[in-house]
Amino acid sequence: MKVLATSRLVIEKAVVSDSNFFYRLLNSPSWLQYIGDREIKSEANARKYIEHSIINSYKKYGYGLFKLIAKEQGEPVGICGFIKRDYLESADIGFAILPEYEGNGYIQEAAQALMEYGKTTLKLHPILAITTEGNTRSRNLLSRIGMRATGKVRPKGNETEFLLFSNK
Repeated sequence: MKVLATSRLVIEKAVVSDSNFFYRLLNSPSWLQYIGDREIKSEANARKYIEHSIINSYKKYGYGLFKLIAKEQGEPVGICGFIKRDYLESADIGFAILPEYEGNGYIQEAAQALMEYGKTTLKLHPILAITTEGNTRSRNLLSRIGMRATGKVRPKGNETEFLLFSNK
């Protein structure tokens, strides 16, 4: 189901049949390095991840991570959307892209469109973001879409401390 479109992307809800794409994305080097291993070791695991994590978020919150389809290629290249985490006051924007599409501006294009969608349609305020200190590309992208660093946050039981960004 289409959520938005930009000049180069169709942004739509993920479906269970996207399991091959999610399997590839969640096992890409950048995902594993900066987001973490979700133990998605097969397409069957990816289907469960889509059902239990992504589709459940759509049902529970009315938003989640959306699939980014490049119009030119006609195939999924990444994800971008909102996640509600129990340790943050508001939803945060998250994104990831397959390695072969990095550096083409797709994530910035999607994130800018979704920030506007989050503010106007979903009425999210503030919109937050988290990333690690070492993830320079994400930090730079967050700055380009109007987010600013506001502090740090460490989820309970997690050894990683994240930089916290906000649009307010």
